Amino acid sequence: MGILDTLLRAVTWWNGQTLNTQIYTWRHGVKVGEDAEGNLFYRSRDGKKRWVIFNGEAEASRISPNWHGWLHHTYAEPPSDAPLPRKPWEKPHQENLTGTPLAYAPAGSIRRPEPVERRDYEAWTPE
Repeated sequence: MGILDTLLRAVTWWNGQTLNTQIYTWRHGVKVGEDAEGNLFYRSRDGKKRWVIFNGEAEASRISPNWHGWLHHTYAEPPSDAPLPRKPWEKPHQENLTGTPLAYAPAGSIRRPEPVERRDYEAWTPE
C-alpha cells in the first residue's frame, strides 16, 4: 500500500473504510458475517452498535434486506446465524442501478441502444 492509498483512506469514506474506521473496528468490533457482495458486518463488543465495511463503493443499496434489518436492530440475530426464510416468489437482491448503463429504460426511451420508430408522435417544428 503506497503513500497515496494511505492518504486517500485517511480522508475519503466512500470507497472502503477510512483509517479511523479500521482502527475503531480493530479495537471495538466483533465480525458477525459477510454477504454475497463481500461487505463485512460488525457489532461492538457490548452489542449496542452495528456497522458495515463496504467492499468497494459505499452504496447502501448494495446491502441485502436481511442484513439491513440486522443493522437497524430489526432482527436480533444476524443473517449468518439465523437466515430469514425466503418465499418462492422473492427475487434475489439487486443494488440500485439508477444512473448506470444497466438502469431500466422503457421502450421508446432515448437511453435504449436500439432506435425505435414512433408512428404515434409527430415532432413539432416551428414555422
